[in-house]
Amino acid sequence: MTLIDTHSHIYLDEFDTDRQDMIERADKAGIIKILMPAIDSATHENMMKMEDLFPQKCVAMMGLHPCSVMKNYDTELSVIEAFLAKKNFIAIGETGLDFYWDLTYKEQQYDAFQQQIGWALKYDIPVVIHSRNSIDECIGMIAKNQQGRLKGVFHCFSGSLEQARQITGLGFYLGIGGVLTFKNAGLDKIMGDIDLSHVILETDAPYLAPVPFRGKRNEPAYITYVARKLAAIKEKTPEEIAAITTANAEKLFGLAR
Repeated sequence: MTLIDTHSHIYLDEFDTDRQDMIERADKAGIIKILMPAIDSATHENMMKMEDLFPQKCVAMMGLHPCSVMKNYDTELSVIEAFLAKKNFIAIGETGLDFYWDLTYKEQQYDAFQQQIGWALKYDIPVVIHSRNSIDECIGMIAKNQQGRLKGVFHCFSGSLEQARQITGLGFYLGIGGVLTFKNAGLDKIMGDIDLSHVILETDAPYLAPVPFRGKRNEPAYITYVARKLAAIKEKTPEEIAAITTANAEKLFGLAR
């Protein structure tokens, strides 16, 4: 079984004590690539270091997380712009909107998201969208900017069937992770009605570990539990799920095997 973890923050402090072992566990689980979304300038250096240490395995994105949009967001965006000018990245992200914790910088979040959508179009790379408590607003932003060239994924999708259909109708993918295995999340019922051609898999490590690790630190190797759950829902083998979602990820992110 060959898999791609399309969204994993393995450069964070949570992995400082066993990073090499974590990568080896991912290898044994059949994880051929780990895609790393950016957060902000405080972690860019650590993320880039992971890419240098594991060049065949770890691939960086570049962006500003909506929870990191503060008064100085223009400075953060200028740092990203400088990175984009000197290096090729596989995606812009993670960006988007987060209306869960704090609405102080709501308008600034919209502005930062719009600028990053513009860079995705400029460099012809996907945009990776964080949409906590803001799925409809993020769909609206993509619809407004979709000129037939914008592509990407709604990471950690946990919305309704109608929202899923709107997203796929815009040509975007659904990033499915550990929430699929949660007993009362309801995502399993929605995924029964979604064609696998619109699905990629992710962990969002170190967050949102799947059952049976729920509440513990997540890591790329655990994506196999998501694949198995999706296989059960779609009445396919885990190997079939892995083949389809890996091919989808390679297509979206332009990854050469």
